[in-house]
Amino acid sequence: MKITRFSAALCIAVALAASPSYAQPVAQPATLVTVDAVVREAFTEEIPIIGRLVAVQDGAVASRIAGTVAEILAEVGDRVRRGEVLARLSTELLEVQSRRAKAARDAAAAQLALAELTEKRLSGLTDSAAISRAAYDEAVQQKHIAAARAREAESAFAQAELELTYAEIRAPFDGVLTARFAEVGSFLQRGQDIARLLADRRLEAEADIPHNRIGGIRLGGKVAMRLDDDREHMATVRAVIPQEDPRTRTRRVRFSTDLGGDAGAVAADFSAAPKWLAAEQSVTLLIPAGAAREVISVHKDAVIRRGAAAMVFVVTDGVAQPRPVRLGAAAGARLEVLDGLAPGELVVVRGNERLQPNQSVRVAE
Repeated sequence: MKITRFSAALCIAVALAASPSYAQPVAQPATLVTVDAVVREAFTEEIPIIGRLVAVQDGAVASRIAGTVAEILAEVGDRVRRGEVLARLSTELLEVQSRRAKAARDAAAAQLALAELTEKRLSGLTDSAAISRAAYDEAVQQKHIAAARAREAESAFAQAELELTYAEIRAPFDGVLTARFAEVGSFLQRGQDIARLLADRRLEAEADIPHNRIGGIRLGGKVAMRLDDDREHMATVRAVIPQEDPRTRTRRVRFSTDLGGDAGAVAADFSAAPKWLAAEQSVTLLIPAGAAREVISVHKDAVIRRGAAAMVFVVTDGVAQPRPVRLGAAAGARLEVLDGLAPGELVVVRGNERLQPNQSVRVAE
């Protein structure tokens, strides 16, 4: 007759309960334990997928104008705030251009004032023989031309003033400088990169999910995310990129995260370095393997393993009895129960490592 592992575990548990040394309740005060109920619930098997942390903002900071670098105010590794000055360009030429634009603006304003005065003076003579209608119409046209030139000169002056402000290259968002591409004296073209900035306190998770597991992913769904040092956080499915890698048959999925104080943590000494998080750091995401199904489940802390066999202590009328169980898939902190338990039964999840069969227990609040 073939004896399965589950049958063997059942025989062991029965033998223990029937053994003379365990036949009578243990003569000692009731042991304090914590229990949890066996439940019937929607259950989704989870598989671990290796992903990575990615920065929501990570990019180059470029100069908006051409010019020579006069001053560098941030080094690689410095943490900067949005709007903080990273570098300054030489402003000598820009100041000359601004003064020239201002002079042109003032001259255009004076020409407009003269044209308006002429048009006003001639408008009072249109009924007399001293001026022709054509002369007055020309004065009106000259006023319109002067007004257009004044607007153009005003725009040129505003542009010169704006470019003067662009001589200060500022951080577009909070972050850490990860690279620098220029030195004092370097000449930058318009649009040329001067540094790279990484928003290390705004991190998302990204993972390449096998195409046959995408069915378990839903927008807004939450999954557990485990860091290298086993710290756990929750991640929420933000986007599934509609593009499949033909070589790996995977699709990229982005997860928004709530890392709290772990994101961009600054330690007082290097002993705390493992708590620092970084872009491209590996994380493990527990991804649903498929659609949910209804199963009976038990908390993983209730299970005591003896080699290939598994058992739990079931509490009935203040007495703990061992019960062999056959387990299935895992999902988070719970395990699927294939045989051995029924919904509503109470199992010991804390204090079970010291229990004996038929031992009296007192359930903690």
